[in-house]
Amino acid sequence: MRRTLTFLATAIIAIASTVVIASPANAHGYISSPPSRQAMCAQGRVANCGDIIYEPQSVEGPKGLRSCHGGVGRFSQLSDESKGWPATSVGNSVTFNWVLTARHATSTWEYYVGNTRIAVFNDGGRQPGATVSHNVNLGGRTGRLKVLAVWNIADTANAFYSCVDLQR
Repeated sequence: MRRTLTFLATAIIAIASTVVIASPANAHGYISSPPSRQAMCAQGRVANCGDIIYEPQSVEGPKGLRSCHGGVGRFSQLSDESKGWPATSVGNSVTFNWVLTARHATSTWEYYVGNTRIAVFNDGGRQPGATVSHNVNLGGRTGRLKVLAVWNIADTANAFYSCVDLQR
């Protein structure tokens, strides 16, 4: 009897350890303000967003992409320009606030308008706090702008993507 209990206890511990160690991180980060497209969907401000409403922090894809959905097919709605994304009114300088639900060592944070990088912040591989803020100068650009923000992870080939619609 004792041998059976020991065997069962060992088996349960081994299975539980495998599940815990093998489980992927279920959250990462996104821009909360001004509200990104992910935040707009999670808040219900834009309809028919798909899975992103449940996990706005999960737009992770290979580094170097220039799409709002980070190459993740199930989040392709984020790159759909016909959705009528609300734009936040801003001045020439904008503070982007990230919420990080899993804090990864970071190489850089990049901000793009079109194909032009307008700002880069180098974290040199440090692990950020639970929130990160960057003040970005829009360089005198006016009208409706879509800013693509990219959080480049230091120790993987991946990045997190977040688009923010602005009106200046």
